Amino acid sequence: MTSQSAATLRSRYVAQAASDLEENRRRQKELEERLSVLKQEEALLADILTLAERYEGFADASRLPEQVQDEPAVAKAKAPTRAAARRSAPAKSATTTTAPKAGAKGKSHQPLLGDLLAELLGQYEEPRPAKELRDELLKKHPDRNPTPQVVRNTLESLVAKGRIRRHKEQRSVMYTLVERDSD
Repeated sequence: MTSQSAATLRSRYVAQAASDLEENRRRQKELEERLSVLKQEEALLADILTLAERYEGFADASRLPEQVQDEPAVAKAKAPTRAAARRSAPAKSATTTTAPKAGAKGKSHQPLLGDLLAELLGQYEEPRPAKELRDELLKKHPDRNPTPQVVRNTLESLVAKGRIRRHKEQRSVMYTLVERDSD
């Protein structure tokens, strides 16, 4: 190998390394910016949790999503962390989580979507699809307008709680109310 070809090869390696270094730094900068955005989102979400805990009694519970109404608040003494936010706190009695709070400016308390869907299912012996339940809910409760996905999520939540049963018939998913023993 001649000294000229070695110099050419070395200059190619240097140029490639410089290009790779520049690309690496550009990607680092992109990731730093993305990380900064994620940290801002994390701070915002932590603030939202803190405010939600602080003003727990002032919120109109009927306007919250179904799954949030059913979850008890994280203990107030601790600062919220991501792990703590995912864990559920000890269950509270139904009267403390669903009863309207004093000073709620006289707003009427609407029944939970899950309770309405369970009531509708109780009227039928045969399994019903989520779409039909939503259509019937919209007719009987025109003030409620949950999306089809919210209805399905609520039904699946009731399945997880053992209040209703899921049936799969071909490609359709149907639901029936679980019979409660009257003890």
